[in-house]
Amino acid sequence: MSNIKQIRPSAVSGMFYPNEADVLKNHISDFLQEKRSEMTEVPKVIIVPHAGTVYSGSIAAAAYRTLLQYRHIIRKVVLLGPAHRVYLNGLALPTVDQFQTPLGGINLDTKTIKKLVEELPQISFSDQAHAEEHSLEVQLPFLQEVLASFRLIPFVVGDATQNEVADVIQRLWGGDECLIVISTDLSHFHSYDKAIQLDALAAGHIESFQGEKLGGDSACGRIPLRGLLQAAKQRRLSIKRFDLRNSGDTSGRKDQVVGYGAWGLFET
Repeated sequence: MSNIKQIRPSAVSGMFYPNEADVLKNHISDFLQEKRSEMTEVPKVIIVPHAGTVYSGSIAAAAYRTLLQYRHIIRKVVLLGPAHRVYLNGLALPTVDQFQTPLGGINLDTKTIKKLVEELPQISFSDQAHAEEHSLEVQLPFLQEVLASFRLIPFVVGDATQNEVADVIQRLWGGDECLIVISTDLSHFHSYDKAIQLDALAAGHIESFQGEKLGGDSACGRIPLRGLLQAAKQRRLSIKRFDLRNSGDTSGRKDQVVGYGAWGLFET
C-alpha cells in the first residue's frame, strides 16, 4: 500500500496572493499587525472575504487576528466557500490528503471526510470542484499563520439547501478545538456608493441571522452563509462585526467595486 500523500497544489498563488514563502509570510503578517488584536472570547465561527489579498486581506485579517491568542487551542478547521469554477450539486470534499500553499502543507482530516461522504447524501467527492477554487485557498495562508497546527475539512458549496448546509455544520460543530470558517465576498461590481448601500443591507441580514433574505446581489457565498446562520441561530450565537469595506477603500478604484465584510460568531 502506498504511503505517498495525495496533494492538491496551490492554484492561485502568484495571482491572489504572493507565491514566495517569505514574501507571503510578511504580507500576511503585515495585515495581522495593522491594528491591535481585540481580546475577545474565541470565535466559534468567522466570516471572511476571499478576493486577492491586496483587495480584501486587510478586512479578512480583522477576523483572523482574533484567533492568535487561541492558536494552540484550535486544532480543526471546517472551511466552506462557494463554487466559482464548476457547477456543483450539494457540497464537495476532495480525495487528497493535503492542501499545499507556499507556506507548506495542511493535512486534511481524511477519516472524517470519508465518513461524511459515506453518510450524508448532500456531500460527494469532487477534486475537480477543488482544483482551481480560490474561495477556500485564499484563507489557507491566514490559517497557517494564525494557528499552530490543525487539520482541515474543506467544502466547496454548490447548489444546496439551507438545511443541507446547516446539517453538515451542526454535525461538525465540536468544541473549542473546532473553528468554522465561511468564505464569502459581498456585492460585486457596483459603484462605490451603491456597494456601501447593498453591503450595509447584507450586513443587517447577517447580523440578524436572516440568511434567507440574502439575495443574488448580496454575497457570492450566500448558500454556505445561509446554512451557517441557521445553525448559529439555533445555537443562540452572538455576532460581532469586525470590518465592512470594499475594494474602493483598499485598491483606490471606485467605479466597479466588490464588497467585503468580516465577522466573528461566539457561543454565549
